[in-house]
Amino acid sequence: MTGLVIVGAGGFARETAQAVVDAGEFDLLGHLDDNAELHGTEVDGVPVLGGCDLVHDLPGALAVICVGNPRDYAARARLVRRLGLPAERYATVVHPTAAVSATSRIGPGSVLLAHCVLTAAVRVGAHVAVMPHVVLTHDDVVEDHATLTSGVRLGGGVRLERGAYVGSGALVREGTTIGAWSQIGMGSSVLGDVPPGEVWVGSPARRLREAGTPALDELATPTVGGPLR
Repeated sequence: MTGLVIVGAGGFARETAQAVVDAGEFDLLGHLDDNAELHGTEVDGVPVLGGCDLVHDLPGALAVICVGNPRDYAARARLVRRLGLPAERYATVVHPTAAVSATSRIGPGSVLLAHCVLTAAVRVGAHVAVMPHVVLTHDDVVEDHATLTSGVRLGGGVRLERGAYVGSGALVREGTTIGAWSQIGMGSSVLGDVPPGEVWVGSPARRLREAGTPALDELATPTVGGPLR
């Protein structure tokens, strides 16, 4: 069984660890985290082996990066860039209760937690976080580093551009585009396109303000490759 390290030791990382254990596909070696106070301790019974850069000393292990929060949802992209690992070093973690259709595709480093549904021809990029009870319907496209928190529902043909963050329980109308590094507030209903780098909230969702500095900095950072098809 291939070894796996989870980069991060916070809430998302702990949830991913439980998904790894439940799926039984990988040998969970432990967490890596830059918080030195955690080194040598255990989180939910899983050891914290050292800092994030220790992944380079474990060439036989796969990795998955599980960091970020609503205040800094660009953290995952920065860490991917910092570590500079090739795509083949990243695992894809899918909880055994997730329903992923045969026509859907999931990129390296992405995590799908319990009871997610991908119905038909869904495309999920690399390093995407999909929390419990998210429903992605036909022809949805979720680009790299996006985050869909618990209970999000996307109508058919929705596109989440790179790094977009969708808050818990949000609904997105079919055919809508959520711009890169934008953020949708929890419980919002999105009925039209959202420009890049903005925060939208409410039902129907409206512009609240610009996204925070970490997201705007990431929006201005050149990316490798074109948009996900």
